[in-house]
Amino acid sequence: MEYNKDKTLLFSDFPPVLTEQWEEKVQKDLKGADYEKKLVWKTKENFNVKPYYRNEDLKDLDYLNVFPGDFPFIRGNRKKNNDWLIRQDILVKDISKANKKALDILMKGINSLGFILDEKIDYSKEDIDNLLENIYAHSIELNFICGHLSHKIIEIILYLVKKYNRNLEKITGSVDFDPLGRFSLKGNFCKSAESSFDRCKELIDLVVHLPNFKLISIHGNYFHNSGSSVIEELAFSLSMAVNYLTQLTERNLSIDKVAPRIKFNFSTGSNFFMEIAKTRAARLLWANIVKAYGPSKNEIALMNIHSTTSSWNKTIYDPYVNMLRTTTESMSSIIGGTDSMTVIPFNASYEEPTDFSERIARNQQLLLKEESHLDKVADPSAGSYYIENLTDSIAEQAWKLFLHVQEKGGYLEAFKSGFIQETIKNTAQKRDMAIANRKEIFLGTNQYPNFNENFDKEVLSSIFEQDVRKDENAIAEPIKPYRGAQAFEELRRKTEKFDRNKKRPKVFMFTYGNLSMRKARAQFACNFFACAGFELVDNPGFKTIDQGVKACINNNSDIVVICSFDDEYAKIAPEIFDKLKGKSIVVIAGYPKDIINELKAIGIKHFIHVKSNVLESLRGFQKELGI
Repeated sequence: MEYNKDKTLLFSDFPPVLTEQWEEKVQKDLKGADYEKKLVWKTKENFNVKPYYRNEDLKDLDYLNVFPGDFPFIRGNRKKNNDWLIRQDILVKDISKANKKALDILMKGINSLGFILDEKIDYSKEDIDNLLENIYAHSIELNFICGHLSHKIIEIILYLVKKYNRNLEKITGSVDFDPLGRFSLKGNFCKSAESSFDRCKELIDLVVHLPNFKLISIHGNYFHNSGSSVIEELAFSLSMAVNYLTQLTERNLSIDKVAPRIKFNFSTGSNFFMEIAKTRAARLLWANIVKAYGPSKNEIALMNIHSTTSSWNKTIYDPYVNMLRTTTESMSSIIGGTDSMTVIPFNASYEEPTDFSERIARNQQLLLKEESHLDKVADPSAGSYYIENLTDSIAEQAWKLFLHVQEKGGYLEAFKSGFIQETIKNTAQKRDMAIANRKEIFLGTNQYPNFNENFDKEVLSSIFEQDVRKDENAIAEPIKPYRGAQAFEELRRKTEKFDRNKKRPKVFMFTYGNLSMRKARAQFACNFFACAGFELVDNPGFKTIDQGVKACINNNSDIVVICSFDDEYAKIAPEIFDKLKGKSIVVIAGYPKDIINELKAIGIKHFIHVKSNVLESLRGFQKELGI
């Protein structure tokens, strides 16, 4: 191919299109509809997202010329790639088995291990030595989820490093000492706030010769899994971290010693682009916070982020959908530039993960690294009009909320006053309502459920409840992690238990009249009632009302849903209702507002439609059926 000597720009023959021209075209296509209502997304994060962005939307963003690896690190901590650590956690019940499992998964792509230790056990040096037998600490990251055992575990690690003559600077890993996190979940400290911060200082002093070991964990995932927004997760995490910075610098530790010892643990939800932007905004804000403390060099302000796929949005019904959720979640964290990543196995919500589910979780990350090559390009989302504006909006809103918390005296005081819990609770209630109304979708649970699925595993009732860990002597109300799908799952579970002793309620689709409308409404009604685990009987359509009524009675239908066109309900609904009165619960699919009062007057009280509160409606049907 001959070289283009005149260097003509591609598409130069096409004239530029001004924003005004785009807006004019949009308004024309809307045909008078409200632009704001139709096209502007009003997020739960308290800012609006436009339907499209252009180059001119980047003009006020002053960090766009920053390179990866440079302050304020919005473009990531790494200059030349986007590599991250693939982590898997191991629940340590038996030392020997845990060691064997660790060695096995290290041969399957894992390069970061997390050992979940039992805080009630007094581990000896020999225990931890056996746990780490044949694990070469220079090659992987070692993390210990051990709470108040952190001091003892660090002492043992130092002993083992010296015993095996390891290079201290090559040992990387963490313990998760987090008294503020414990306070958030339980409502009190083990002893007191002062003694907890004193212990933090002692821990930092202890590991002066282990420069790459993180000691203090900031658990933003606690907020996320309690139903918070992205803004709240980020703002409260930063506020918690600043609480540590303030307390420890007041104890004569420099910012150079404290900031590098902190690891942020974020959960990643299913809002793909929002989560990419959250990770980028987090680094930007943290870098500027640390900078205010006067570090000796910019690298002190690097934010270390460990990401975990969300627990809040995982379901026990149609659980393989969880694999799809964790794939997009891990993608967004990785593209955003996380330092390490844990994919929670798809079945972890209701049982101990199996070899299969753990293998799938590992391979999701390995596929994204080895086949999708997401580790090759630093900050792959840089320059995206949309993501850059999302990043800016999240940073702005999170900063406002962060400052509000600081005005209340910082994280601890704001939590004691109930501000943080109340803020998260209000957001969670709005999300719960959105789930009940199916504005927020859980595929396979509150929308498009598997009609034939039956959850036959024996599980603890706690999986349908909030995770309440409140201390008896709590001085503050703790936050309560839960899963958004729990209410719908409990609903369906009740139907399944009822079916063991009696019979599963049967819902009959009385399809009549207009072909397209009866099919559409029958499909809607089937999805509606399947969310409660009811048995469904769909029909292609009846030629006469008597034919349909006879089929209803022959099927012993508990609920009959009339599926037709609004204009036909005035004629057919009264007749069907009269012939089935006392035999079945009659429901209208749709909300024919012009005749709604007339239908209610003859005794029809159930109408299901797109604005229905699905959860409350189904609970009402269960109650009426004696479930």
